Amino acid sequence: MVTKEIKEKILALNEVERVRLAEFIFDSLDKPDPEVEQKLIEESERRYQAYKEGRIHPVSMNEIRQRYKK
Repeated sequence: MVTKEIKEKILALNEVERVRLAEFIFDSLDKPDPEVEQKLIEESERRYQAYKEGRIHPVSMNEIRQRYKK
């Protein structure tokens, strides 16, 4: 089985090489979706503008906790 062979090769690496491999694998998985990123940026900008215009008001973390304790 290929997976078993890969695991054996990985375990044969020294600790530094395994860490570098883990970082490489993690980085290869951590690619944001450009469309989702753009929507998040637009929403953040929309909310910030509404805040600056006084259409929305900040809520403290304590207020949020109180709401969800109920």
